[in-house]
Amino acid sequence: MARGDLNAMQRITRRAAIGGAVAATSISGVLGSGRRALAAEFTYKFGHGFPLTHPFHTNLEKAAAQILKESDGRLEIQIFGNNQLGGDTQMLSQVRANAIQFFEGGGIILSILVPEASLSGIGFAFKDYDAVWQALDGDVGAYIRTGFEKLGLHPFERMWDNGFRHISTSTGPINTPADLDGFKIRVPPGQLYTAVFQGLGASPVNINLAETYSALQTKIVSGQENPLVVFNTAKFFEVQKFVSLTSHIWDGVWLFANGDAWKALPANLQQIVSKNFNDAGTNQRAEIAKTNAGLVDELKQKGIAINAPDNAPFRAKLRASGFYEEWAKKYDAAGWAALEKYVGKLA
Repeated sequence: MARGDLNAMQRITRRAAIGGAVAATSISGVLGSGRRALAAEFTYKFGHGFPLTHPFHTNLEKAAAQILKESDGRLEIQIFGNNQLGGDTQMLSQVRANAIQFFEGGGIILSILVPEASLSGIGFAFKDYDAVWQALDGDVGAYIRTGFEKLGLHPFERMWDNGFRHISTSTGPINTPADLDGFKIRVPPGQLYTAVFQGLGASPVNINLAETYSALQTKIVSGQENPLVVFNTAKFFEVQKFVSLTSHIWDGVWLFANGDAWKALPANLQQIVSKNFNDAGTNQRAEIAKTNAGLVDELKQKGIAINAPDNAPFRAKLRASGFYEEWAKKYDAAGWAALEKYVGKLA
């Protein structure tokens, strides 16, 4: 989901629950040997915006605990979830200033700072998860990471999953691009989201997630697009009865560190952190895939009609509109070539 969507969804669904939450998860417990950890040589902070029950947070906690153990207590990473340290803009500034040492962010949102990062969210580029992970664990991921490095940030190799985005409507299923002609659809603020649906002939409207339920209920828009977990958690099934598994945009989450803080760690500690963050990312990917698969059946039981259209005609529509040609110019030739290596010719 888009970061603005995520923050708003948390306010919708977790206001009461989070009120009493502990501000941070400080990993300073008992080491595997049974002796209590001494004061850590390095104490680093990791801020993020996900709910404390989300697979992102739970897997990050496990990684931090394992890092403390494998470093023999030398490196303690304190996890501050659910925007405890501020919103995305604030935490991004903090990690660049080394006020916190680790942060995360979706590629499309981070593209304001790291233009290369939006490459993973190009409309209808990826047909399935196999293509996603081959690209992001391969040349596409390597290309995007160069953008972080130019800013003095250290990105980790494994991108974490946030799910494919799908379309829901109150009017009927989306089977072909023609079903989107003039269709008023809510999209989050962001140039790429708007450009995709304009290229498909729809009429995208930027609306914050907190206002989307009302906009759907009052027919200001006839549909919206989000990962299934957002559709379900925000209870859009009460005002939308059709979900089309278009998988029109995939975008995941990058973990990265302040460059100076990263360089301050000895090489063996860097290796421990990288291994555990990357392994945790692989585990999180599997959990998200399992959750999304289960949601299809859950939504069907709630009376939602679900269809899975062929996305080839949608890709062809975007190509004819000039979308791919326009967006190819936003990256250097090597970056776009890396994407097409995994997904085929786009522009």
